[in-house]
Amino acid sequence: MKVETVRRCNATDRRLPLLVSYAMQYRFVISSRGFRLTGQKTIAAYYKQDHNRLDELFKIFQASKHSDFAKAKGAFKEFRVGLQRHILWEEELLFPMWEKKTGMIEEGPTPMMRFEHGQIKQLLDAIHQKVERQNLDTDQDEQALVNLLSSHNRKEERALYPAIDNVTNSDERVTIFSNMNSIPEDRYNACCNEH
Repeated sequence: MKVETVRRCNATDRRLPLLVSYAMQYRFVISSRGFRLTGQKTIAAYYKQDHNRLDELFKIFQASKHSDFAKAKGAFKEFRVGLQRHILWEEELLFPMWEKKTGMIEEGPTPMMRFEHGQIKQLLDAIHQKVERQNLDTDQDEQALVNLLSSHNRKEERALYPAIDNVTNSDERVTIFSNMNSIPEDRYNACCNEH
């Protein structure tokens, strides 16, 4: 579905292209009255698509690390930064919305998701340190990360994301999508020094 109208914005606004891209891809309209969803785009659909995008980047890293280290390192950097951003979006936008709407803070699913995020970050760091040293002995850490992400993503995609969609209205989802752009890049974009 196409964007019906676009509010006049300053052409130098760095977020405009990303916002218009989100609008076109995730079916909301930017107008002089703000944002509104135009289709069935959901938190579940967007975040599942991001999981799939990240999975593909990690597969590129794995497939090319022995044959083309520069390509592997680039894919890993994009994967790591993307996953760090994804986790930040969840922990600062999705989980607080869920907790606010349901009152489920200590006993709900989000404490377990946050705990698993900590484990994911540890494995990411372990692989990152080896990649920085051009040490290709990452298979064990990679397998642990793949196993953890598979289980973690399945829980989010089958239960948590649909539940968040069920407790939020379209305006709240648009706010979440919009706020995803407001998190400063330096909060998640720390990876892979150039050699």
